[in-house]
Amino acid sequence: MPVAVYVLGLSVFALGTSEFMLAGILEPLARDMDVSIPKAGLLVSAFAIGMVVGAPALAAATLRLPRRTTLIALLTVFGLGQVAGAVAPTYAVLFASRVLSALACAGFWAVGAAVAISLVPVNARARAMAIMVGGLSIANIAGVPAGAFLGQHAGWRSAFWAVAAMSAVALVGVVTLVPRTRPATGADAPRLRNELRIYADRQVWLALATIALNAAAVFALFSYLSPLLTDTAGLAESWVPWILGLFGVGALAGTAVGGRIADAHLFGTMYAGIAASTVVLGVLALVAHNPAATVVLAFMLGFTAFLTAPALNARMFNVANAAPTLAGATTTASFNIGNTLGPWLGGLVIGAGWGYPAVAWTGAALAAAAVGTTAVASRLHRRVAATRVVAGGAGTAASPAADASVDASVDASAAYGRGPSAH
Repeated sequence: MPVAVYVLGLSVFALGTSEFMLAGILEPLARDMDVSIPKAGLLVSAFAIGMVVGAPALAAATLRLPRRTTLIALLTVFGLGQVAGAVAPTYAVLFASRVLSALACAGFWAVGAAVAISLVPVNARARAMAIMVGGLSIANIAGVPAGAFLGQHAGWRSAFWAVAAMSAVALVGVVTLVPRTRPATGADAPRLRNELRIYADRQVWLALATIALNAAAVFALFSYLSPLLTDTAGLAESWVPWILGLFGVGALAGTAVGGRIADAHLFGTMYAGIAASTVVLGVLALVAHNPAATVVLAFMLGFTAFLTAPALNARMFNVANAAPTLAGATTTASFNIGNTLGPWLGGLVIGAGWGYPAVAWTGAALAAAAVGTTAVASRLHRRVAATRVVAGGAGTAASPAADASVDASVDASAAYGRGPSAH
């Protein structure tokens, strides 16, 4: 695997720490800013909204710019956004700094994913994306708990300063190790009109819906995991960083497993991970008052949620193969539509007085819907593949050996997304 892919994973570690660390500092932040927990939770949605808007907009705006230069600029803006958050005097300024950081983060994700995909062969896409998503998982293991620890002992603003420092380290890595690229010219130059054609494909929209629903299911709960642990399970606030770290360990393990199996078993990985998340969230809703069970289920949710991440990323690049930049942007936007929807729905449930366990039920319902969209996508994929096999074999006498060859070809197309036929 090229070293540049690992550098991008390191950068994602900084981005992911900023995106998710609010789960560990929500309570001290709310107290300091004199806002309610649901209103503080909207800062998670603010970041996600910035990602949703920023990913496609910045991908389109930078389509013909050198990718390395774009990554450097976006990472610089992201770091400055962290500094703005650290010194924010009011909730409104903090909210604005989260949106600014998210815009830069979204652009980096979209362009960085396209760079990672371009550096590896088509049958290693899920592994490359697993390394990038692995940066996110490690952020949950180390970055988020460290942010929670800092928030409890040195004030929540110290967590923002720490992310700003990590961003500077990541910037050095991108400058020194990501290869320079020149924009394509002439007939090879990327054209926005051509890339926009991917949105005429039903499979792109099904992939978008599946990613968004799966993310919403996880973040409906994760955004409020800290108060659920303290108010419902009865754990001391000092336990929160450790349990967030345990979630991250599960996420890293899930990403590693998913990255190894998703290239060969794309839909199987999606089914297994999303269905398992549905069960975990449902059980968590039932046993949320049991501290030991809640801790175990937090780990399991990290594993099941991130098991699907490499497959979901690779699937989007497969169905939008002709538009790699917008494929990355669409994936980023999809995840963050879910990251916006989940905390918002969770806040509504809490505001209605149904309690934190009801947030887990909300997540379970969203995950079940994601299983449904996966089933529709799988059925459509099989139907299209079968149609092409029949069309390709029309007028010939197929032998058993030929049938086996065709089946293998279809399986390879399904797993690796070779060419425009991989839908």
